[in-house]
Amino acid sequence: MQAAVITSPGKVEVRESPLQDPKAGELLIRVEGCGVCPSNLPLWEGRPWFNYPIPPGTPGHEGWGRVCAVGKGVAGFAEGDRVTFLSDHAYAEYDTITAEAAVKLPAELEGLPFPGEAVGCAVNVFRRSAIRAGDTVAVVGAGFLGIIFTALASRAGARVIALSRRQHPLDLALSYGAAEAVSMDDHWRVIEKMKELAGPAGCDVVVEATGHQWPLDLSGELVKERGRMVIAGYHQDGPRQVNMQQWNWKGLDVINAHEREARIYVEGIAAGVEAAAGRAFDLEGLVTHSFGLDSLNEAYAMLTERPEGFIKGIVSIHP
Repeated sequence: MQAAVITSPGKVEVRESPLQDPKAGELLIRVEGCGVCPSNLPLWEGRPWFNYPIPPGTPGHEGWGRVCAVGKGVAGFAEGDRVTFLSDHAYAEYDTITAEAAVKLPAELEGLPFPGEAVGCAVNVFRRSAIRAGDTVAVVGAGFLGIIFTALASRAGARVIALSRRQHPLDLALSYGAAEAVSMDDHWRVIEKMKELAGPAGCDVVVEATGHQWPLDLSGELVKERGRMVIAGYHQDGPRQVNMQQWNWKGLDVINAHEREARIYVEGIAAGVEAAAGRAFDLEGLVTHSFGLDSLNEAYAMLTERPEGFIKGIVSIHP
């Protein structure tokens, strides 16, 4: 089979790789596609702690496709089943996974791209946020996760205010249920605008979904006393500073909404499949760019630049 290999920082090649038959308890997947995740940018850009070349297919972890072989002892899956799955080597024509890492895709989602891990993350962030009807919620960062979260929170009866530095994501957030949209162009202007929209006390819940320092600072300003600050952004480019005096004074509940157990990830993916099949959100409208396996460099470059109109990129392998 062919698989993408990051051979050195900023360089990806497509190479031949052995095709492995599934062992007991495993499934062999003919990969249709895989989402491109910003959490993997440091691996592509290069950091001192990474060793190159990276194993074939790594770090693709948002894959979906069809079961083409079933290992011994596997129940509940058959050849031809369309699934989304959790792995870390799905930038390849085929992937071998444990059956526990797969979630079936229903007929309602036939033919649609489904980067399950990314959807599952959004669902798990929503679960951890404990949104209630009547809450005023600020979503700082209207990307793929932030917009899905917006749709789920709005359906739960919350009043959602979406914030982004780009206009296209703000327009999308409004179409997915946000009550208001605020451009992140100036720190103090945003604070004053949010006081107008949410009231001087601030928001019941603020979800930081960017992974950068300034939005984290801004989030602390927007949440009310005894409110909840939910960290959904992946902060991976160095240490962060927080205004602990402010956080102490406000008595915040700070929730790090990142999971590490595979079981929890898969539960989130399954819940996301159910929500998407029930039209809780339009996943197709959030997948804005598609690349071939041999264009992964271009996909990462676009993910870095995030031009207007970009929300989510995928690698299409067996469409």
